[in-house]
Amino acid sequence: MRKCLTALVVLVLGAPAVAADTAYKEVIATERQGLGSVTLSRLERLLLRDTDSDGVRYSRQWLDRLPPAKGGAQWQCLTEALYFEARGETVKGQFAVAEVIMNRAESARFPGSVCGVVKQGTGAKHRCQFSYSCDGLPETMTEAAAVRRAGKIARLMVDGAARPLTEGATYYHAKSVKPRWARKFARTATIGVHHFYKPQVELSQN
Repeated sequence: MRKCLTALVVLVLGAPAVAADTAYKEVIATERQGLGSVTLSRLERLLLRDTDSDGVRYSRQWLDRLPPAKGGAQWQCLTEALYFEARGETVKGQFAVAEVIMNRAESARFPGSVCGVVKQGTGAKHRCQFSYSCDGLPETMTEAAAVRRAGKIARLMVDGAARPLTEGATYYHAKSVKPRWARKFARTATIGVHHFYKPQVELSQN
């Protein structure tokens, strides 16, 4: 536990000696173990004031303190999806969209990988699951800051961050539209500009 605290303190101070891989693993480890049973010094409390008790904070300031993220194909797919689907959202809203994608990857109703979920239906114009992949527009990520933040969120989620925001949602849509399919599902959350849903049968099983 003390190791987790030390890593987070180093992250806040921005020390370059901590490798990105170690930093993200320590954030997840802290999230899983919690900080409730640890006695913190005043300095540590100040340094961790932007960190929730679960180790992840839904704020741009906290996220920007993490080192640049990198990863494999699943991380890249999630980064792109967050960039194109939710880069205009708050950090919390982006985490919520990431939860939906991760929940789908674990559901028997959808492909069993992040890339499979993100690319489902790609190639059939306006029939894909995520509109950016079949809207006919080039998929070029041009906003550097948004790419960095999406990448950090994707890394945390792929590494196993908790998903407390959407209660297991596997669907979402913008509040500005009213799709027919939404009537058949149970709304689990509204975060930012999106409503989140899951099938009624899944809700009744919880």
